[in-house]
Amino acid sequence: MPELPEVETVRRGLVPAMEGAQIVAAEARRPDLRFPLPVRFADRLAGQTVVGLGRRAKYLTADLSSGEVLVMHLGMSGSFRVEDGTLGTFHHPRGKAAAHDHVVLQMSSGKTVTFNDPRRFGFMLLVPRAEFDDHPFLRGLGPEPLGNSFDAPALALACRGRKTSIKAALLDQRIVAGLGNIYVCEALHRVGLSPKRPAGVLAGRDGRPTERTVQLVDAIKAVLQEAIAAGGSSLRDHRQTDGALGYFQHTFRVYDREGEACSRAGCGGTIRRIIQGGRSTFYCPRCQR
Repeated sequence: MPELPEVETVRRGLVPAMEGAQIVAAEARRPDLRFPLPVRFADRLAGQTVVGLGRRAKYLTADLSSGEVLVMHLGMSGSFRVEDGTLGTFHHPRGKAAAHDHVVLQMSSGKTVTFNDPRRFGFMLLVPRAEFDDHPFLRGLGPEPLGNSFDAPALALACRGRKTSIKAALLDQRIVAGLGNIYVCEALHRVGLSPKRPAGVLAGRDGRPTERTVQLVDAIKAVLQEAIAAGGSSLRDHRQTDGALGYFQHTFRVYDREGEACSRAGCGGTIRRIIQGGRSTFYCPRCQR
């Protein structure tokens, strides 16, 4: 499933086509995705201006002039593409049949924005802006990992006394919103922390963050920023809005590298894969302690 860098990459690709533009026409080619589409979905979108295009955790958000927010989730295989209909315009091959083009938006910018989702695990909602923070999918989400409110003291406070693993704690969306399996594995390797250690070690006896906690927060922010700059990671379905692949997967230090040598200079360890909470965890047992 796309993680924060992939969703942020998609958001940035949609901004030139959608932000500040009016939805001239909207077409819903089926009544549902993962969930039924909102009542009169296409009619409620048509004629509205996209005031702002944002992201909350792994959700894309489009603030509409109607006062509603279009909330979009990519699911397992969802993607957006942006086309302008210009004859001869080059687009990267996507390998996704037009039969899976489920929502199509004609924008006053001259662009056509199409949501394609073969597995239909993605979804779209229309939520009044005043009710956005209290929506069941959004209520209780923790701070954004790239925001100022996510820092070492906040992480230490959230993890103090917790016996669950560091890996599980960082995947808990109530502690930090938007982090996923790939980037948690990568960040933990950068600071040499074992994913199996209890989350409580991130707080000292006085509840303050340890030096490793400060390093971990810095590593989380760095790996996310690097992944966004690289267009995300394309492992299965993720592509950017122009069809291009992300390439951060070429710089993975541990993720999906089971049995390969650790990339840390002088380590000499071998990357291992274990299962935590039903998810694969990749780490180096020699340098991550």
